[in-house]
Amino acid sequence: MSTAGNPKKRPRSGSSTRLSSLLSDPNSKPPSKSDDASLPENKFRQLLQAESGGFNDALTADVILHLLPENPNFDVDNENSEFVDDQQGLELYLHSSFMHRSKYFSALLSDRWRESSSVKSGRFLKLTRRIPLKSLEDYVMVLRLMYLSDFYGVIRDASIALSLLPIALEFLFDDCVRACVKFLEAVPWTEEEEARVLSLAPLLRHEESVELLTRVSPEKVDASEEMLHGLILAAIHSHPNVATVKAFVAKLLRDHSSRESVRRVLDCAFDTSLKTVKESLEEYSSPNLRGDHEEIEALQRLNLHSAVVNGRHLLWLVERMTEFRVADSAVKEWSNLSNFAADLQRAFTDDAWRNIAPGLPALILRCTWRLGNAVAAGSILVDRQVDVIFVS
Repeated sequence: MSTAGNPKKRPRSGSSTRLSSLLSDPNSKPPSKSDDASLPENKFRQLLQAESGGFNDALTADVILHLLPENPNFDVDNENSEFVDDQQGLELYLHSSFMHRSKYFSALLSDRWRESSSVKSGRFLKLTRRIPLKSLEDYVMVLRLMYLSDFYGVIRDASIALSLLPIALEFLFDDCVRACVKFLEAVPWTEEEEARVLSLAPLLRHEESVELLTRVSPEKVDASEEMLHGLILAAIHSHPNVATVKAFVAKLLRDHSSRESVRRVLDCAFDTSLKTVKESLEEYSSPNLRGDHEEIEALQRLNLHSAVVNGRHLLWLVERMTEFRVADSAVKEWSNLSNFAADLQRAFTDDAWRNIAPGLPALILRCTWRLGNAVAAGSILVDRQVDVIFVS
């Protein structure tokens, strides 16, 4: 097709020559603004500038990477088109030791894939990668970041992070992905940037995308779960006729249509009660108190009383969780309470608990028995390591 028939095209005269002159000496300095009025071109020249022993240094590199445009008939009006040769693309001199930070390049450079993915030429290993020309600068930037340990001076705004992130994902460059995600979590976005975040989120791992998606779509609170959680708190904490309310709440939980909702509200209440028991025993067994003897004794009594009260709440919750077979998380948490067990032992070496909280050991043992019995019966599936702890 002639260039005259396509108004968007212009002759490519001189583009290969300019590329050759730029890359024939990778250590050449970029021109000043007085040498060239095109600021984007100067910026890209600076990006290509070689560093001694580092990026684009032909003297020490052992890999040549050719970045070729995806479309051979690309639009030469692109500001970076003059840097891309028709046949060779953009030629970069890289070092395999730094490229291994990318799992993609690490695989290409491995013995398993090297023969099919590269060509050996003298001391250089030659790789080829087709890219969209409009993203050429971003690709070069990501490749340059492989030589840096601190990316935060480069990732200065959300737009840069969003431009580099898809390429870092493409190259499986985890350090760069994490840096981009962390930056995006910390800065505000425009509507356009928010749309780009949404488009990239499916490409991220769950733990990488959860904070970003929470900002875009705040987690909705299930009204029924909120109601159940409130009823559980009322039953175990505040209502004077506790037994009746507990029976009522237990029936609501038993008849609830969503077992997952029941699991979540019980897990939440269990974590809260267990945390209070642990903190109370920790403060009792390792007090950091100042004052006269009577004040210290009163506070110690309060700690033990709090442990007993919340221990009763904990037992009721464990009974419900094992009854509904949703105690998986509780079993795992209970099997990993070495510090809690140590606090219990220290507390029970003191005879004071016999007068203040004689029922505390029984509450803890009943919780343990309930969970262990559920594991032994097979109603709760747990890891083998947890199974051994409870059943042995």
